[in-house]
Amino acid sequence: MNPGVVYAFAAFAIWGLFPIYFKALHSIGAVEMLAHRMAWSMVFLLIVMTARRQWQWLGPVLRDRRLLARFAASAVLLSANWGIYIWAVNDGRIVEASLGYFINPLVNVLFGMAFLHERLRPVQWIAVTIAALGVLWLTWVNGAPPWISLALALTFGGYGLLRKTASLGALEGLTLETMLLCPIALLYLFFLSSHGGSGFAHASLGVKLLLAAAGPVTAVPLLLFAAGARRIPLSMLGLIQYITPSLQLLIGVVIYQEFFGHDQLIGYGAIWTALALYSLEGFYRARAARM
Repeated sequence: MNPGVVYAFAAFAIWGLFPIYFKALHSIGAVEMLAHRMAWSMVFLLIVMTARRQWQWLGPVLRDRRLLARFAASAVLLSANWGIYIWAVNDGRIVEASLGYFINPLVNVLFGMAFLHERLRPVQWIAVTIAALGVLWLTWVNGAPPWISLALALTFGGYGLLRKTASLGALEGLTLETMLLCPIALLYLFFLSSHGGSGFAHASLGVKLLLAAAGPVTAVPLLLFAAGARRIPLSMLGLIQYITPSLQLLIGVVIYQEFFGHDQLIGYGAIWTALALYSLEGFYRARAARM
């Protein structure tokens, strides 16, 4: 088997298991958990970058104000995405959160059209329309739009757009983003601790170790993803990515007994149909280009 497939599968599988990890930390508030994720990610990435002697990029980046501003914006979107997801998982909305990552590829298509002047092919238009109908159906049956799903899809789509147009690798980019976020995270954690509101201070040793593991939990799948992306076609990577929301949906329904009825199946079914059209069209188009 192509090692790139193994790396990509492992990355998306780890991301798919995130609900179990964050549920295990339910005794910690969502904002505090987010701050710890930023801080421990910074610690782990500093170790990785130092071990790899991979700091040559930092000097030129720090002198480029435009690039720094772009990464500051991507850091804000990334932290918003992380925070919304952590809160959703611990509020019993794993199923709704999974929908955000099913929708995300189609949001990327729309962002490409709106900001990068990419033209949508007919099948892509059909896919986006079917997905929109699915979201409208879920809005009607629930009495409100799936705000969590849309927020996750839009923040991650915006993050992807900014990173697509930035000339920095995945690991270096995440390191820079956590560098920008870490001071805010540490200030918040200091504030909590000084006012007696730190969940970490009163947590069990197991919870403290799980929080500290947020560093490798964040960075390892990204490294696996980067390794996989270099070794397999983008079309194949696009198909493998659905492992993540599929696992999250199964975990929400099977393990945590979240509701998923007939009405939800219709809405999700429309979105899955749209994704199947979008993915298969891209797969066959990429294969035809290689022939």
